[in-house]
Amino acid sequence: MRLLLQQRPEGREAPRFVQLMLQPDLLGGWTLVRETGQIGGKSTVRREQFLDQQAAVAALESARDAQIKRGFQLMFAEGAAPR
Repeated sequence: MRLLLQQRPEGREAPRFVQLMLQPDLLGGWTLVRETGQIGGKSTVRREQFLDQQAAVAALESARDAQIKRGFQLMFAEGAAPR
């Protein structure tokens, strides 16, 4: 699953983005990848490991909701919807 959120820029600055990706790992766990930055600029990538899919989906939903509260808008969603 992958979500892309974007915040409208103020003035002439480039828009900020947050990309959230949920990926299975090789050991049966799940990884939540968070990439944040400014379009056309540097970005930061953080990875968080989870033992089961349910905990990983809950963390993804929590991160998505927090970004929406900060003024980001969902621009793109790919993959199965979280249950």
